[in-house]
Amino acid sequence: MNWVMGIDIGTTAVKALILDVESGRYMASSSDEYPLYSEHAGWAEASPDDWVKGMNQAVGRLSSSYPKEIQKVNAISVCGMVPAVVLLDENNRPVRRSIQQSDGRTGKEIQELSKVIDVDTLFRKTGSSLNQQHVLPKLLWVKKHEPNNWQRIRRIVGSYDYIRGLLTGQFAVESNWAVESGCFDILAQTWMEEYLQTFGVSTEWFGSTGESLDVAGYLDSRIAEKWSMQPEIPVMYGSADHVASALAAGVEEPGDLLIKFGGAGDILYCTDEPVFHPQLYFDKHDLPGKYLINGCMAASGSLVRWFLDRIKAHDSLLPQLDQEASKIPPGSDGIVILPYFLGEKTPILNPAARGIVFGLMLHHTDAHLFRAVLESVIYGFRHHVDVITGAGFPINRVFATNGGARSALWRQIAADMLQIPILAFPHHPGSAMGAAIVAAMGTGKFPQRAVLDVIETERVWHEPNPETKDVYDRGYFKYRALYDRTQDLLD
Repeated sequence: MNWVMGIDIGTTAVKALILDVESGRYMASSSDEYPLYSEHAGWAEASPDDWVKGMNQAVGRLSSSYPKEIQKVNAISVCGMVPAVVLLDENNRPVRRSIQQSDGRTGKEIQELSKVIDVDTLFRKTGSSLNQQHVLPKLLWVKKHEPNNWQRIRRIVGSYDYIRGLLTGQFAVESNWAVESGCFDILAQTWMEEYLQTFGVSTEWFGSTGESLDVAGYLDSRIAEKWSMQPEIPVMYGSADHVASALAAGVEEPGDLLIKFGGAGDILYCTDEPVFHPQLYFDKHDLPGKYLINGCMAASGSLVRWFLDRIKAHDSLLPQLDQEASKIPPGSDGIVILPYFLGEKTPILNPAARGIVFGLMLHHTDAHLFRAVLESVIYGFRHHVDVITGAGFPINRVFATNGGARSALWRQIAADMLQIPILAFPHHPGSAMGAAIVAAMGTGKFPQRAVLDVIETERVWHEPNPETKDVYDRGYFKYRALYDRTQDLLD
């Protein structure tokens, strides 16, 4: 048997998965939830200790339920959020909570940086405009507000880099974390030393980088014993979670587009050459020689979670909410929501942006609001599609994955609003599957093309309903106008 394990350090949960490479089926998976901390406006933090605890519990359940299978796992890969910022001390212990990629606290730092750096040069070297996702503004925030923590920093890694470091004892960063950090010269393949040192940041804190399919180290014997696995099995550098999702969905040809319904909303467009766009991010594909134009909305599934919390509802009520919201007409009877509840990353790149609920009246119900939440995320996806096609890139195929893709209503809203057929994977394990494929590819036991021909999982086509076009065109006009007309009111 040729079995591998993928581990996904997600926004609100960790998932571990065992993939049978020969059959293309995942044998088992387990997940464990943890909180996303947002204790101040725009903040998004996570505890690395929660990740470790969740991972041990998820893998522990697999070990207990599938003891024979887990003993035969012969490679591991980890994926996670990018670029979450994990600050480590001299003992490789976290200095503080991780500052997540969706965190929007650095508006002032970005303004200050924009006055003293050449933003055009930064874009040319990094492939992205100065934005809230970049690592340097977050470091400057820590330096200003948490000087004691600043003094303790000896290493900076990403979420999956930290977990991989614990598994192997070797700490480094995977190349896409470097690419999205805004501190790495993509063309020269080096950390931007002069840029960082100007602000008191040592390049030694970042260390070396590695490609996703490369072996980063080998599983520590103590962890292997705890998990009932073989020691010294290879652990790949791994992958950014959204890139792993694209890989697992079969996004591999120019013109392929993925909409990822995760805690944050990702949209990825495949190219066969590096492409930089000032409103979007840039990533390497896990497939060598392929690249991704990347858009990321700060709140997507996390906005659904926020709504559930407000109405005191549990996840088990989601099917009922879907059913009730499906009876509400497209356009949510006049409600339009701006999903900028954590500021917004692409395509507006504005950490000061705020969520808006527009058109609310006394006759509206929870079902109206729930549908409007779902529609708001797809309006955001449509904005990205406009940016991508407006730059001259045709869309050939559209895929939908991750947790929100389990909702038939949400998938159909996407097809209707985009007016494009969508191939959805309702029960696709998402990023964890991509991580497992990276493990298999890294050991040479999986083809580096035609993932769709190999992986077995349920697939559902959604054709757009042309009768919804006019109402969604009108709603999208309001969506765009609401932001444009309220910008001067933002603090």
